[in-house]
Amino acid sequence: MGVLVIPKWKKKAKTKTKTRSNTEKSGRNPFGRKSIVTHWQTTSMGMVVALLIIIGVLIGAMLRSYYYGSARQYLTSRMNIITGSLENYSGDTAINYSAQIRSIVEGYEDKDKIELMAINADDHVDITSSGFSPGEGLSFEDYTAAKTADGGMAYAIFKLPSGEKVIAVTSMISLSGCEYKALRMVSSMKNVDHQLLIIMLGVVLVFLLITLLIYLSGRFFIRSIVYPVIRIGEIARKIAKGDFSERIEKTSEDELGDLCDSINYMAQELSRTESMKNEFISSISHELRTPLTAIKGWSETLTAIDDRETFVKGMRVITSETERLSQMVEELLDFSRIQDNRLTLIMDKIDILAEIGETVLIYQERARALGITLNYYEPTILPFVYGDKNRLRQVFINIVDNAIKYSDKGDTVSVEAYEENGDICILVSDTGIGIKKEDLPKVKTKFFKANHTRRGSGIGLAVANEIITRHNGTLAINSEEGVGTTVLITIPAIKDGKQPTENKPTVEAQLISSDRKKTE
Repeated sequence: MGVLVIPKWKKKAKTKTKTRSNTEKSGRNPFGRKSIVTHWQTTSMGMVVALLIIIGVLIGAMLRSYYYGSARQYLTSRMNIITGSLENYSGDTAINYSAQIRSIVEGYEDKDKIELMAINADDHVDITSSGFSPGEGLSFEDYTAAKTADGGMAYAIFKLPSGEKVIAVTSMISLSGCEYKALRMVSSMKNVDHQLLIIMLGVVLVFLLITLLIYLSGRFFIRSIVYPVIRIGEIARKIAKGDFSERIEKTSEDELGDLCDSINYMAQELSRTESMKNEFISSISHELRTPLTAIKGWSETLTAIDDRETFVKGMRVITSETERLSQMVEELLDFSRIQDNRLTLIMDKIDILAEIGETVLIYQERARALGITLNYYEPTILPFVYGDKNRLRQVFINIVDNAIKYSDKGDTVSVEAYEENGDICILVSDTGIGIKKEDLPKVKTKFFKANHTRRGSGIGLAVANEIITRHNGTLAINSEEGVGTTVLITIPAIKDGKQPTENKPTVEAQLISSDRKKTE
């Protein structure tokens, strides 16, 4: 419990005043704005500090209650020993109880720790173990409470006029012929308070260490997030300005690492798209310049000569190049509509064989002129499909045109249509130059051209794929460089007069099936 000392009744207690100066260091925000670190400091750390303060207050209150209760219990037990010994002789009328009490008080063995007092019938302290009078202004609230308390005992904690805190326990006595009516014990709480102070300082020190540890670990963790986020923001701003050369260094295998991978992948894809766009602009400029040059040249030639054969030849070239220009402009317009989600389809029940046959008819003469064999394996009948006939014809024209464009003299282009698993399949294959393996996954990407030696804008397949997708179909391409290319288009057929709602076939399986069917 600690050592209890007797109060110095006649000495004026000296008070020492200690001045504490708390210096507050305002944490400067290293980022020049309210960052995550600052937000964390003002919320999470604030909650931690508040929680620790509440716990500290509760611990202090519990410790104070425990130590003060121990001091009261100690004095109470000492008082019970004295009053118990007196009550043992309460029936003996030969004993002078007043003298016995004076003897006990004056000879009290623990007088260096506890001041024992005897209170007479006039409510005055008649004798003390120290021999000193308690003086004026001493509180007697414990004595007043003991008069009416059950068991005749009460205690009180109060401060002396000198400022020293003490605890007092009073026990009422009732002995025949005794001039004293109460015994009182008083002890200083200085050692108890000192011990409490040491313990609380230890608790505060532990709490400060805990707070510092939480602060440092939390700040390190937060900064491990903040600095990569700042770097990601810098790279993102550069990407937004068109600089796709920067990449974020991945330093962890967590969500931030995944974000870095995503940003780097985005920059790579944007860089590739930007490169394809630039190539597209260069390519389309060249594609537009070629027919314009031909039209301009032949126009000047026709105005300068008067030859029927040359005139017919020139007009044929002008018509062909004009049609080529018109086709490129239409592709650009369709691509723009797709990008703005303005591509509309006029859906109706159509005979797809008629559109395929007309496409083959359009390119029959051109293929013959180029020395390319164009074969059409036309079925007897096919189910109707629900679609936009003009857009589907546009797709067929684009696919057949590409097959002829990427074939050389002596090659063969084959067009086949058949029904399989409730779908209409249109197979266009050629024995042309084919597509490189690494370019095959990108041929349906906007602006991409697998071969820059052949004419084309690089957006025809992207438009065709979008149109087929909007018909709930698929457009699959299989190719091998130097061997040829196979394009398989599948469109759901109308069953029992109902509009198809979903696409079922697997593209790879259909390509294999169609190749097997063609071989047979």
